[in-house]
Amino acid sequence: MDPTIKQHYLADSPPTVVRLDIKTHFDNLKDAKLRKYAHYMSRAAFEGTRITLRQVSPESEPIYDLILSLYRACNGQWNDLARQTKVSEEHLRYFLEYAVQFLGNCGNYKGFGDSKFIPRLPVESLEALASITPEAKAFFQKANQTGGGIYETTEQSLMHLGYADAGYMTTYYPESPSITKNEISAIGDLMEKKGLPLENTRLKKTLSGDFELLIASGVSSPPTRDRDLGDVDTFELDGALKGKKVRLVFGDHIEQMAKVAHSIKLAELNAANDTQKRMLDAYAKSFGTGSIEAFKESQRIWVKDQKPVLETNIGFVETYRDPHGVRGEWEGFVALVNMERTRAFGKLVDSAESMIPKLPWGIDFEKDKFLSPDFTSLEVLSFQSSGIPAGINLPNYDDIRQNLGFKNVSLGNVLSAKAPNEPVPFIAEKDLEVYRRCRDPAFEVQVGIHELLGHGTGKLLQETSPGKYNFDISNPPVSPVTNKPVSTWYKPGQTWSSVFGAIASSYEECRAECVAMALGCDFGILKIFGFGDGTEDMQNEAGDVLFAAYLQMARAGLVALEFWDPKTQKWGQAHMQARYSILRTFLDAGNDFVKLAYTKDDLADLEIHLDRSKILTHGRPAVEKYLQKLHVYKSTADVEAGKKLYDGITSVDGWWGTKVRDIVLKNKVPRKVFVQANTVLNGDEVALKEYEPTLEGLIQSYAERGV
Repeated sequence: MDPTIKQHYLADSPPTVVRLDIKTHFDNLKDAKLRKYAHYMSRAAFEGTRITLRQVSPESEPIYDLILSLYRACNGQWNDLARQTKVSEEHLRYFLEYAVQFLGNCGNYKGFGDSKFIPRLPVESLEALASITPEAKAFFQKANQTGGGIYETTEQSLMHLGYADAGYMTTYYPESPSITKNEISAIGDLMEKKGLPLENTRLKKTLSGDFELLIASGVSSPPTRDRDLGDVDTFELDGALKGKKVRLVFGDHIEQMAKVAHSIKLAELNAANDTQKRMLDAYAKSFGTGSIEAFKESQRIWVKDQKPVLETNIGFVETYRDPHGVRGEWEGFVALVNMERTRAFGKLVDSAESMIPKLPWGIDFEKDKFLSPDFTSLEVLSFQSSGIPAGINLPNYDDIRQNLGFKNVSLGNVLSAKAPNEPVPFIAEKDLEVYRRCRDPAFEVQVGIHELLGHGTGKLLQETSPGKYNFDISNPPVSPVTNKPVSTWYKPGQTWSSVFGAIASSYEECRAECVAMALGCDFGILKIFGFGDGTEDMQNEAGDVLFAAYLQMARAGLVALEFWDPKTQKWGQAHMQARYSILRTFLDAGNDFVKLAYTKDDLADLEIHLDRSKILTHGRPAVEKYLQKLHVYKSTADVEAGKKLYDGITSVDGWWGTKVRDIVLKNKVPRKVFVQANTVLNGDEVALKEYEPTLEGLIQSYAERGV
């Protein structure tokens, strides 16, 4: 690999380490039973840490063990370790920076971007640190020889996650370098017909050419009554794979899943109500036996657990990192409700039914009835995943969302976490004051609309069972895009993810972001959040927030190029691909609404110039035109038109992929890594232990979790 390219894969120096503040809110949680509930659910989430690691790369778990073994060897006295092993102060710091970025991303590929990062210290120095104990040395050797290894950079495709047959790294298809995209699709189609969702699975191709579908469960042979497909465990493939078989194998991540199920049962003893108890019982059944139907039942019950003091969700949830877009990454969170901010979100929910008709599609493409969700502002106590989002809309099952509803959460202490003097490249000096002052409130508004009215809106036109439709098949809806009756819809057993495949996650994030950009222009919504009096005035406080929202989106679309790889022509992050497409939409809106201004040939003085007076006249209409297409193609299962649209607008041509991307990389700001507190159970009392927002503090927090 070209040394200049290799520089882009070095771990951040220094990473941005911030504390996820929770003490005040936890101290206000006086109920001892609720504290124990929070403790056991936090344990359950983090007991899945090794599952997430295994879903990243083969070397991630031994790297994790190496970091923890070095902490134990020196009891957190890192300078002593450096002295004993004769490693320089600079190289020790490089190791700590790598360790922190690794732990914050739960693996050696960025949770936001899916590209590998490698240590800045020489391999000889890391080997010297690992020589402190036989245990650490063994973990180092395993980590550097497994999969891609800690330092491996010779194959650039392996520096990114993706399909194995294209040369990328993936562990959703373990020990199967020859497994093809077509084989994955064929088995996925078969399981779809059989009614077996794949979120908690991995797929392995054996030496014989047959396949094993590995199902995460706490036991290796669950009772037939608890299996989603009963006693059938082997299926014959047809078509191009005729003669091959796929066998269901239970017990993937068996030790971790058993621990998770046990902690869930302990949490159940401290649940606040019967609804939570039933939810936790379904969780425990799912994690113990591998039943996704039990997990879906937990989500049906979770949606009904309205306005809890503690909010939690856990499981194989988001499918961003599976190259095929169907297998979920392990994650779990526990958070406390911020009542003051939740009231504002409650008003947004109350206004939803009056806002939905303002979106650029008709009633035929919208749910028959808006299912009013629980929308809360949360302060995160624990969040185990490869990265902490700012907001969440769950569950991800369209049948539950359309028939029972969903929940939205905004994560307040994630939104507010800031490093001091954080630089803001590409914003013009004249706009910096309003940008810095209004970016947090603008982002909160954006997240609120994105989750509630973005992910929460829309109807999938379906043939729900053979011959039965959720629309009038004799008089199909007329598409506002083509002005012709629709001719495509979802067939029985098909889902949004199964039809749109690898682009589904990013496409849906784009649709939700466009909803936020469109309805964020509504001054009634801005008033709900406490900005302005509802009057359409671009020069008041509400106008400042709206301007900051559009400017922030434009900047996000520009810096998104960090997550596009010119060699592989591949986007590494779903949200950033979406934001790039929205920037291109802004630039195409006309009349210099948004332009990239520069005077230097190398773009060293590149700035985003956005005319706030044209947001309502040019910005919003351009976004709505794009959004209409995204939405209608999704609603009608028109994957051909949807893929053509999305691939086209997210393609990166020469100038964008060379000069613009180069200046983006030169101005790259490290992504935040959060130091989370731990809960400690002493008898019947649960205490909170916080850590310093430092390299050492973050490593200590993981070491003391003991997972």
